[in-house]
Amino acid sequence: MFVTLTANPSVDRTVEVDRLTRGGLHRAAGATVEPGGKGINVARALVRNGHQARAVVPAGGAEGDQLISLLEHCDIDVVRVRTEEPVRSNISVVEPDATVTKLNEIGPRLSAREIETMCDVLLANVADARWVVAAGSLPPGVDEDFYAALIGRLAPTGVQVVVDTSGPAFRASVKAGPALVKPNLDELEEAVGRRLDTVRHVVDAAQELRSLGAGKVLASLGSKGAVLVEDAGIWCANASAEPRSSVGAGDAMLAGFLAAGGSGPQALATAVAWGAAAVSLPGSTMPGPEDVEARRVRMDPQPGWDEKVRE
Repeated sequence: MFVTLTANPSVDRTVEVDRLTRGGLHRAAGATVEPGGKGINVARALVRNGHQARAVVPAGGAEGDQLISLLEHCDIDVVRVRTEEPVRSNISVVEPDATVTKLNEIGPRLSAREIETMCDVLLANVADARWVVAAGSLPPGVDEDFYAALIGRLAPTGVQVVVDTSGPAFRASVKAGPALVKPNLDELEEAVGRRLDTVRHVVDAAQELRSLGAGKVLASLGSKGAVLVEDAGIWCANASAEPRSSVGAGDAMLAGFLAAGGSGPQALATAVAWGAAAVSLPGSTMPGPEDVEARRVRMDPQPGWDEKVRE
């Protein structure tokens, strides 16, 4: 069982347009409405590929009802934490070259009681968990050390914790010693406070996070694939894909990594295969076995240290 916590979930609407022009009238070529949030996306990807996942979701208002209704069709074991304020709605506008313009609401303000209830509910649902995924932004009212404190509270259970977030909350969580963190390139740069242009720079930054407390670092690099840094070694992988939408691709990557054991080059190869499959699908659709093509993955056991990680 994999357990996810999405502290700031959303109802996600993705609109496809031929070209986005500021101030113009656009006729949508396609649209989808899906349950959103990093942890929810991880759970969706795991379940689509035959794994059991439980999602702890704070959800209030009519939007929260809609979110839970959408999740009921995903075969996820959903544990709802009711909140006073409604779940946020996000809009992604996707162009044919997979360029995504996102409009994300901040989210509901959670009370101290709601935050404590969310933590208690999570702790009550991890007895059978292999991994706990704490992912996404934090809504108003939640301190930046929330994930760090959660890692401490989960420590006595022995469950492995992965954190996928950004900003001050990410750096605070790293110092709490999670088993795994999954930053993208921008989040990694923000965490170490410098620009990263090459594989060597990414690896050095990942090692810096490990020196602060993170066990393993899975860095997603968009079209450049991913880098895994852990005790057993350093690996790079990439995969070809026909881009349609990058929304949720990093979440699919993380799900693939965990599904394949959460360690080593084979898990990295699976992660990149799932991420590439997600990029080729509309909206934030999570890939299933029929979408994943392992043959597209290129592993590099000896990373090209000076290879650029930006277009």
